Amino acid sequence: MAELTLQQRATALLSRFYGYNKFRPHQLEIITAAMEGRDTVVLMPTGGGKSICYQLPAMLSEGVVIVVSPLIALMRDQVTALRANGIPAASVNSMQTEEENQSIMRELFSGRIRLLYISPERLLMEIDRWSRDMKIALIAVDEAHCISQWGHDFRPHYTQLSRIKQVFPSVPVMALTATADRLTREDIARQLCLVNPAVFISSFDRPNISLRVATDTGRRDRLRRISQLIDRYHRDSGIVYCISRKVAENMDKALRELGYRSAVYHAGLSADERNAAQEKFINGDVQVVCATVAFGMGIDKSNIRWVVHNNLPGNLESYYQEIGRAGRDGAPAEALLFYSYADVATRQSFVDDSGQQALNTEKLARMKEFAESRLCRRRILLSYFNETVDHDCGNCDICLNPPERFDGTTFALMAMSGAIRTGQTIGITTLVNLLRGSAMMELRQRGFDRLPTFGVGRDTSFAEWTAYISQMIQLGIFDIAYNENNHLKVTPYGMRILKERTGVTLARYVPLDRRPTRSRKGAAPAEEEPLKPAERLLADLKEVRLRLARKEGVPPYVVFTDKALLEMVRLEPTSMEDFSRIEGVGERKTVKYWKPFVTAIRRHKGITEKLGAGLSCDETLLLLNAGYDVAAIAAAKEIKDTTVYNHLVQLIRDDKLTDFSTIITREQYARVAQVAREHPDTLFEILAPEMHSGLVRVALAITDFLLRRKANK
Repeated sequence: MAELTLQQRATALLSRFYGYNKFRPHQLEIITAAMEGRDTVVLMPTGGGKSICYQLPAMLSEGVVIVVSPLIALMRDQVTALRANGIPAASVNSMQTEEENQSIMRELFSGRIRLLYISPERLLMEIDRWSRDMKIALIAVDEAHCISQWGHDFRPHYTQLSRIKQVFPSVPVMALTATADRLTREDIARQLCLVNPAVFISSFDRPNISLRVATDTGRRDRLRRISQLIDRYHRDSGIVYCISRKVAENMDKALRELGYRSAVYHAGLSADERNAAQEKFINGDVQVVCATVAFGMGIDKSNIRWVVHNNLPGNLESYYQEIGRAGRDGAPAEALLFYSYADVATRQSFVDDSGQQALNTEKLARMKEFAESRLCRRRILLSYFNETVDHDCGNCDICLNPPERFDGTTFALMAMSGAIRTGQTIGITTLVNLLRGSAMMELRQRGFDRLPTFGVGRDTSFAEWTAYISQMIQLGIFDIAYNENNHLKVTPYGMRILKERTGVTLARYVPLDRRPTRSRKGAAPAEEEPLKPAERLLADLKEVRLRLARKEGVPPYVVFTDKALLEMVRLEPTSMEDFSRIEGVGERKTVKYWKPFVTAIRRHKGITEKLGAGLSCDETLLLLNAGYDVAAIAAAKEIKDTTVYNHLVQLIRDDKLTDFSTIITREQYARVAQVAREHPDTLFEILAPEMHSGLVRVALAITDFLLRRKANK
């Protein structure tokens, strides 16, 4: 039999452990590169499937995979989910006792753990010992933007991770992040000393998230709109991000006074208080968490349906990362940002106190432009991450309520020509002054007043030009080189427009104070409508999931994601076999959970016939066909090996199992047959030292099967 290819093995493991039949874009290529020993830089949006890229190599290779993460919540979350899928994983972190951590390290060295999550600090403590005693297949550095001085979440201790390549020069390193612009990506590879890394950039687009920005007209209006979101998704969850601890506490208090189940989370609380709030959120005990940006990283909760920014974020990286916590299951979700000049002033004060004032000022300016923009918000967001899109999204407030548009090609050509004629060595303000023919001394000193583009746009105001150039940046026509004093660079997309005279559509400039505002008058919430049949079934399945999750002490989404439940609602499986075909349901979870979910579905469909007896044998057959051996089947079903052998005997007698090669070897079968002929009365006693009595019964059942088949010919 031909050896399976890496793709075949990886796809089989994806189906077996995760319940998916195909990979998402780039996942297989990333896994292949890692298995070939190549360093990689992986950019995937939150919810895009980054974790599978380093989890599957742990099952495909002989060595262990080390995952470096700064987030204890992520470690705990992913370890719980991996174990639920039957994958041996563990984490070493400061929330555990040193005795627990040492016990896990012993298991790691003995080969009983395939995936280890660890903090950067702990890795640096252990790394020298590992170099002598452990075979490592891959080291994955998650949240890799933390290593870059250009990233939005720079952490100095991450810079020491360059030691990984010093100690393990031949071990492939995978750097993963959901948010990094071009400059940050290049810096990540340099800081980690990656050798000719393969760079994989997935689309940053999350089309299921509706993007909206609302002018902040006061606390009362914000509460009204947040209440509407909670009411609309009252069976799911949401997050309200606040600019300070005090604002988070005040919002939490206001929502609780309105009767909502809310919790607060910020760095000023004790560790126990923060953990309690997070646990309530994860387990669905609260509808909303009012939090500072310290909340949410690493939480793989699938049914966060909305995210509200009560205040302006400091940069687009943070905004993108935070809204990405909604809709991870691919179902529709909403992101709402309240915008006010007061928030801009507060953010600027934070910037003034930061260590990178120039960089952070520019990033805040881009965030402000996003909030004030008259262009498709998704195009702006994607452009910021160097992803060019040539059409509007249709799922943001600008697309749904579009401003006046006009042919801005001439403006774009003038702006690009002006930037190129200066050698692309100027920023926005200088370019605007050049186009308007300003008498500024700097322009004359640099000879810009002699350029053909000097003064070509003098009939357009400074504010209009600034707005239009900002739109060009947002459309991906210009890029800002932060490492070159924020100079404007014409992108390949811009050069194509310049060369081919492709049309550019801009939004007509309107001063912010003249733009229409929505009415603050809100109607009282309507009474809840009766649930439709599909909604009722989904609610029933969520109740089943919650009951199982509480029994096992895990978050509900570890049992199944909302997306998997929606698939159950769509397909309505009424048997174990049908249930096993649901996307996101692997073999282990099929065996563990099919009965309660199928029972609920059958009840919904009015099927009164009870599930037949003997189905436990079918569960064993399912796991056997998936590649589980007897010991693994017993562990997955939490039964004894003897019971598994009894199932196998029954399956052989029922002609449901005809391939015996994975159960018993030819030599073992021949040995049982020989002793059965020579010593039938003491067969089990003689073979007891050699093999399990259940295996002897399997061999006898095979003999009966072969005799039956021969008699029927």
